[in-house]
Amino acid sequence: MKFARELKIGITGIIATVLLFSTINFLKGASLFTTNDTYYIVFTDAKQLAKSSPVYADGYNVGIVSDVHYDYANPGKGVVVQIAVEHGMRIPAGTIAMLDEAMLGGSTLNLRMGNSPVERYAVGDTLPSQAAGGLMDQAALLMPKLEVTLARVDTLLMSLNTLANDPNIKQILANVNAATESLNQSTADINRIVHSDLPAMTHTFTEAGNNVALLTARLNELDIQATMGKVDATMDNVQAMTERLNATDNNVGLLLNDTALYGNINRTALGAATLVEDLKANPKRYIHFSVFGKKEKSGNE
Repeated sequence: MKFARELKIGITGIIATVLLFSTINFLKGASLFTTNDTYYIVFTDAKQLAKSSPVYADGYNVGIVSDVHYDYANPGKGVVVQIAVEHGMRIPAGTIAMLDEAMLGGSTLNLRMGNSPVERYAVGDTLPSQAAGGLMDQAALLMPKLEVTLARVDTLLMSLNTLANDPNIKQILANVNAATESLNQSTADINRIVHSDLPAMTHTFTEAGNNVALLTARLNELDIQATMGKVDATMDNVQAMTERLNATDNNVGLLLNDTALYGNINRTALGAATLVEDLKANPKRYIHFSVFGKKEKSGNE
């Protein structure tokens, strides 16, 4: 009985140890039930890459870093990184391993997969590597641009300071205030016109439109054709009268067109005027009358 109890304790300890080991590997990202393929990468600078760090293929987790050790046999040659990826994963030729620095320290290993449809790396091969620029390297690249930007900002601040100290700024601001006041007054006038004068103008325009409409209606009521017929008849009569006046087969036409008749009438009128003048001057020559009657002539007479 004592032996059986010790056996149970031993078996329980072994099981606990296996579970602990499996849990630790699981937390590290290792697969418990599948086999992995091993590849090697040499970096001149490991950039604090740690064992059990994830391995990404174009951003997707495909394995872990199974070992990181310095090549003591070839000092200065770099750090050898052993990775374990999922079994059967095809790594095409042209794939490059890159170390990307994390924001809070450490590094992540990323495989930039190649595009060769035929050639691929065999399990156990050493993949080519390329050191990616870290944050400090990127900051160093940005420094020249930052210096130029700061110089421009400094120039802009100096220009703004000069502009702020310019005495004309006050005058400009005063002019702007005056323009604003004028604009406000104009807006008030426009509002007054819209609310008071515009209705009266609209009423006047409406009455004018009504008058025009009434005039148009009355014009429509007129018999324009009959009126024009009367006008045409009147013009025909005027034309006929003009033709008669210009003709010589009537008295009026002869009077207007016969110069001999005009001369005779003129001489007759002149003679009549002379007779009237002589009659006024010598009435006894033309008139004989007696108050007591006509005196009988004697036999001698």
